[in-house]
Amino acid sequence: MNSTSRSAIARCLSVCMLLGSLTAAPLHAAEPPRPKLVVAIAIDQFSSDVFTEYRPLYQAGLKRLASGAVFPKGHQSHASTETCPGHSTILTGARPARTGIIANDWQDPLLPRTVNGKETFTLYCVEKPEPAGSVVDKTVVSPDSLLVPTLGDRMKARDPATRVVSVAGKDRSAVMLGGHNADLALWWTQTGFATYDGKESSIPEEIADKINANLRKSYGSPSVLKLPAACASRSRETRLTDNISIGTLQNLPASSKRWRATPAMDAFTVDAALAAVKSFNLGGKGATDLLAVSFSGTDYAGHYYGTEGAEMCTQQLALDQSIGRLLAGLDKTGIPYVVAMTADHGGIDTTERNKQRGVAEAARIDTNLLAANVNAILEQELPDLPKPVVLGPKEFANDVYLNAAIPAGRRAGALHAVAQYYRNHPQIAAVFTKDELIAAAPPSGPVDEWTLLQRAKASFNAQRSGDLIVLLKPYISLYQLPKNVDSDYTASHGSPWGYDRRVPLVFWWKGIVGFEQPVAVETVDLAPTLAKIIGLDVPAGEFDGRALPVVQP
Repeated sequence: MNSTSRSAIARCLSVCMLLGSLTAAPLHAAEPPRPKLVVAIAIDQFSSDVFTEYRPLYQAGLKRLASGAVFPKGHQSHASTETCPGHSTILTGARPARTGIIANDWQDPLLPRTVNGKETFTLYCVEKPEPAGSVVDKTVVSPDSLLVPTLGDRMKARDPATRVVSVAGKDRSAVMLGGHNADLALWWTQTGFATYDGKESSIPEEIADKINANLRKSYGSPSVLKLPAACASRSRETRLTDNISIGTLQNLPASSKRWRATPAMDAFTVDAALAAVKSFNLGGKGATDLLAVSFSGTDYAGHYYGTEGAEMCTQQLALDQSIGRLLAGLDKTGIPYVVAMTADHGGIDTTERNKQRGVAEAARIDTNLLAANVNAILEQELPDLPKPVVLGPKEFANDVYLNAAIPAGRRAGALHAVAQYYRNHPQIAAVFTKDELIAAAPPSGPVDEWTLLQRAKASFNAQRSGDLIVLLKPYISLYQLPKNVDSDYTASHGSPWGYDRRVPLVFWWKGIVGFEQPVAVETVDLAPTLAKIIGLDVPAGEFDGRALPVVQP
């Protein structure tokens, strides 16, 4: 072989090797790094419908995350699609039936207490339960009601050097994501980010002083909002009452509860999260750490204004920028991190706008389904029973509890009468008794095809759930027309229907080869997926979910 031939072959081999390396690079990049920091993002009331609608408009953080492994048909699989149950599934890998977090609030008929001068049987999901007969002036926030460990709890059990930080707009969100042993759990209050009683010294100085001062100033000042150009076509007024309308961006007075639905809410959450990352040097030491961030602004925007209109559009574009700032701040650390994003539940638009857009079933709840009115009617039919016949909050709740004072020999008859009352109501889709749910098999099969019984079973905990589970028909809002422009909600969630159950699941890391998988999955799949990525072994049967394939084959 002459020198010319040898030279040509060498050049060919060099080119082939270069092409081979270029071809192999994306496959190598698809493998997740062994991260030093796991970042879990929950967006309150971020349905798959909202994600899909606004996805073309995202330009920053949500656009980056949407370039990863996207599961647009994720599900909060249970029936009671509220904030606390939904957040309880995200980092536990367990459904509410196992986490014990069956609702934001539930009744305990055997635990009468006096709270703020009134007798109550209501337990808040992150309230430290006091003994029966207690007189409580202030409820104490605690993770005690969560019956299973979170991913952070498991990481700390494997390596005590692991640090876990959760930051959220709501206390129940921070507690459910942070778990039982978080190094720092922060949630918004009107006076600044707070934490558990007795743990105030864990709040970084930058948050306690500078960020909280800025937060108080923002909350205590009028909110002047600017409509993004991309939202102009969505700015259309819908009048709900003579003095309350939605659909167009409106400035707010100082100290308005609706401040929580402005971009400021999520922006301060990012400020606090980044300050915590810096203070705790998350990901900067030997162990793998966890940062959980829950953004609440979308939920408040949805409740006050509905899922459409200029308000939600403005919120989504601002959220995109806030998440972009969070990711940019993490980039600056140089620490390899993995992000998982999902939501605690979805939501529906206001009844009035749904009607305008052709949803014939849209209606506001009949007040005869509220516990006080149910009791007024039942007490006429069952005058000799202890009063009230059923325990319940002011608003409608899926769980209905009989008064524990009803004699054992009368309970079956009372339960039958209550069940029949609900079953005869035209706004009720299904009623299940506790015995029916105990006997029902655990849900299985494609989550988007589960029956109502299976969805209720995923929410049902025999020690905490009601004597009856009552489910509304689709498009029934939990709220009456608002009366107070500052505080009353106009749109709801909490149902077993797809618009409340469907949420996106997204995984991202630097160098990921993105793809989209439209098969229905569950939020309980998020924790097992992250556990697999960080090499955390969890005994079989302790997760309700499974590890998703987040690397392109």
